[in-house]
Amino acid sequence: MIFDTHAHYDSGQYDEDRDELLASMQAQGVSCIVNSCADVDKFGSTVALMEKYPFVYGTVGVHPDDADKVTKDVLDEIVHLSRHEKTVAIGEIGLDYYWHKEKVEQLRQHGVFRAQMDIARQEKMPFMVHSRDACADTLNIVKEYVDAGMYGGIIHCFSYEKETAREYLKRGLYLGIGGVVTFKNARKLKEVVEYAPLTQLLLETDCPYLSPEPFRGKRNSSANLIYVVKEIARLKGVAEEEVMEVTEQNAYKIFGIKKSKAK
Repeated sequence: MIFDTHAHYDSGQYDEDRDELLASMQAQGVSCIVNSCADVDKFGSTVALMEKYPFVYGTVGVHPDDADKVTKDVLDEIVHLSRHEKTVAIGEIGLDYYWHKEKVEQLRQHGVFRAQMDIARQEKMPFMVHSRDACADTLNIVKEYVDAGMYGGIIHCFSYEKETAREYLKRGLYLGIGGVVTFKNARKLKEVVEYAPLTQLLLETDCPYLSPEPFRGKRNSSANLIYVVKEIARLKGVAEEEVMEVTEQNAYKIFGIKKSKAK
């Protein structure tokens, strides 16, 4: 079955049919979902989803776009929520320079990223990294922590070239692959998927965003990951069933979830 390692079902785009949609997931071949918290104001909504659905787990962290909202109290809350029995990673955290060109903003993101990586190290949990237009800085910070012996993690929505992927892969990290790999112009990502071991790939939607072809531009859901599976299978020359089985095993491993409990 399919394991969606990064979703945002607390988004307002699901307010009208969230319960109906999530209740249908396992019948559509989705075994497990990790809802990724990114917003300071939505910690509670991720916890609510985890507690309502046995097959929904969560991450807790603050997206770099919200770095200016992070206080000591927020960091303390992340520590507290990281100890929830169904919290499986610290994330999504990282760097995003797309909207933040000023050096002072970028340095603020660095500080918040490091503070949350420190929590992941302290709590012995994996991290889930967001990186946009910040390739070198993200890689340098992640290398610093991982090379010092920190537990592993995931580079969410991987979007850089094969050379960068190599640096993460040789450190045992996982690459999150979603709908973008189905786009005709996603040449770099297709090359990465061809190159990377299947044992270090994870499936993710980032829903409601990044729907695969043929639903590009529409609201995404975990059920659409079958199209990502098909493209990965094509690129790697393996059966779709193998892609689903191996990526599901990868997810259970990195998150430390026992498959028998995710039902």
